[in-house]
Amino acid sequence: MSSFQKLGLCCILTLSLSLQSCQSTAQINKLLEKAGQITGNPSTSEITMGLKEALEKGTGISADRLSLTDGYLKNLDVKIFFPEEAQQVEKTLRSLGLGSMCDQVITSVNRAAEDAAQEAKPIFTAAIKQMSFKDVQNILLGEQNAATTYFKSTTTDSLSAKFSPIVDTSLKKVDATKYWSDVMTRYNKVPFVKKVDTDLTAYVTGKAIDGLFIEIAKEELKIRESVGARTSPLLQKVFGYAETQKP
Repeated sequence: MSSFQKLGLCCILTLSLSLQSCQSTAQINKLLEKAGQITGNPSTSEITMGLKEALEKGTGISADRLSLTDGYLKNLDVKIFFPEEAQQVEKTLRSLGLGSMCDQVITSVNRAAEDAAQEAKPIFTAAIKQMSFKDVQNILLGEQNAATTYFKSTTTDSLSAKFSPIVDTSLKKVDATKYWSDVMTRYNKVPFVKKVDTDLTAYVTGKAIDGLFIEIAKEELKIRESVGARTSPLLQKVFGYAETQKP
C-alpha cells in the first residue's frame, strides 16, 4: 500500500471515529465538509441525524408558511371553503346578493387556521425526537409520502387537541362565529330549505390540520427529488444514498 493510500485510509478512519462521537448534526456537517463529503454508505447515526434534520426543516417551513397572513387564504391547495354540507347555503345566499357575507365567513375561518398553524412546530419536533431507527429507515427508504404518513399517524390527535381551543378563540376574535351564525340564520329563513348545523370549530380544526399535511408533503417531495433542496453535506449524503436504494 502506498503512502498516499495509507494517508487516505487514515483520514477515513479518523472521520469515521469522529462521526461516531459527534453529538450534533452541525458537527457531522462540518466534518463532512472538511473531508470533501467522502463517498460511501452513511452510518446509522448519519442516517438518523440526516433524516431528522430534513423533517425538522420541512415541518418548520410548512408551519411558518401557513401561519403567515394569507397562508391559508391565498393558497388554493389548503384554502378553507364552506363545509360540503353547507355549499348549498353559500350558493343560495350568493344568488340572493349576499356574497359579501359568504366572503366574510371564508376569510375569517382561514384567519383562524393561520393562528393555529404557528403552534404546530413543537408537536412535530416531539414526534421527530421519538422516532426509532426503524421509523427513520422506513421513512428514508419508503414511499414518496412516507414522512407525511408517519406524521399523520403520530401527530393528528395532538394537533387536534392543540388546535381546537386556538381555532375556537380565533373564530370568535375574527368574528367568524358571528358571520357563520348570521349566514346560517339568513339561510334557515329561506322557505323550504334543509337546515344545516355544522360544528364550525371542529370543521376548521380538521381543515387546518389537513392543510399542514398537504404542505409537509410538498416539502418531503422536494427534498427527495431536488438535489438543490439538500442544503447540507449530511442531507446530500443521506438522500443520495436513499436514491441508490430505489428499485
